[in-house]
Order: sequence, then C-alpha cells, then structure tokens
Amino acid sequence: MFRDGQKYMIKWAMRKELIPLFPENKVIHAIKFAVKVIPVIAVASILMQMAFNNYSGLPQAMTIALFALSIPLQGIWWLGIRRDTLLPPTLISWYRELHKNIMSKGEAIQPIRSRSRYQELAKILNYAFKQLDKSSLEYLFRT
Repeated sequence: MFRDGQKYMIKWAMRKELIPLFPENKVIHAIKFAVKVIPVIAVASILMQMAFNNYSGLPQAMTIALFALSIPLQGIWWLGIRRDTLLPPTLISWYRELHKNIMSKGEAIQPIRSRSRYQELAKILNYAFKQLDKSSLEYLFRT
C-alpha cells in the first residue's frame, strides 16, 4: 500500500487547477512538508526533555515523536488506498470526456477501462497537462 501511495504521489499532476477539485494536491503538499519538518520536531521534543533533565517525561516525548513521524506515512497510506478507489459516476463522465479529447487530438493513449480508478485518472491528467495545449484543457475547468 505504501509503494502504491508513493507511485500515485509521483504520477499525480500537481497543478493549481486541480486543487479545488481533488484533495490529492493538499495531501501531497502536506506529506512533502511533513517529511521536511516533522523529523526536526520529533528530535527536538526528545532533546528538550533531556536538556531540562526531565527524564520522567522522556517516554511521552518519544511517543509523541513516533506519532509525529508516522504522519507522512498516514498520508502515503491514504494515497495508496485512494489510488485503487473506483471513480464516482460524476468523475467517470469527466474522465471519459478528457480521454475522448486526447484521442481526438491523435494522441496514443491507453483505452478506457470499464471500471476506472483514480490511478487511471492520474495518468490521463498527467498526460493531458504535459501533451495538450492550454486551450484544449480550458473546457474541463469551467465552473
């Protein structure tokens, strides 16, 4: 599940247009921030207990540090689950419209699966943002 979450995090198109539509962008940003910041916080919480000679508080500080270190793993686990979740009916029509638009441009892409998942949506969004021009994508993000 963690490996799937990491693959999904790499494959997801980190675009500002997708922020209001999908929670993946926020989760991925949070994971990347947590990977940078939380180890420092975890070590600091333990060192503070030791610096103030409060060794009775050390087990609690270690527990908090371990919990804090698990936060990025929780996000990656969620992404792994999300990757294999079936698309809801509203997104399936959006996904098919995007797929049809890419096919009409003459691009070679995998055929639509009967039961599409978020991982297929991530692949096609990533492909669309890399290969199609901006005018081809404007119709998708109209609200």
